[in-house]
Amino acid sequence: FFFKHKTANAILSGLVGSEMCIRDRGLEAFLNQEGIKLVRTSVGDRYVVERMRLNGFNLGGEKSGHVVMMDYSTTGDGLMAGLQFLAEMVRTGEMASVVGRPFDLTPQKTENITYAGDKNPLDHPSIKKIILESEKKISGFGRLLVRKSGTEKLIRIMVEAEDAAVIDATMSPVVTAIKEL
Repeated sequence: FFFKHKTANAILSGLVGSEMCIRDRGLEAFLNQEGIKLVRTSVGDRYVVERMRLNGFNLGGEKSGHVVMMDYSTTGDGLMAGLQFLAEMVRTGEMASVVGRPFDLTPQKTENITYAGDKNPLDHPSIKKIILESEKKISGFGRLLVRKSGTEKLIRIMVEAEDAAVIDATMSPVVTAIKEL
């Protein structure tokens, strides 16, 4: 529903989101079809808002559910997003299940691995190697995102692909290597 959201200025021309949420292949295809520019940022509301301001966009968000609508607020506001969603349901006469799904998401799997100590496991050469190898294998038909949480002692791993077997085959060696380390 946000993609058709009319603002005080114009219909949405661009969308900003963090790398965890905005790389969905289904979303990318939908935005392309609608002529909406897609801009990715690092994880964190501050990066999303910074890029929104830089590009003059009024909509951005994160997988956590933070949705920033600059026409109304400069921070993620769940109540505002909810009200806008309800307004779109009223405007279109459609049910929430229709308004909330303008495209099909690509299947994703995520796993979080807790680590101890101050050393970032992602700095270890063996982990860098397995991540690089896994990225090469899935390149072109899926994606792998491995990152250290900015708020917890966690390594976050996300794999996206149409085929569940490809997701598991990509996820497994990365998870195993990090856990073994």
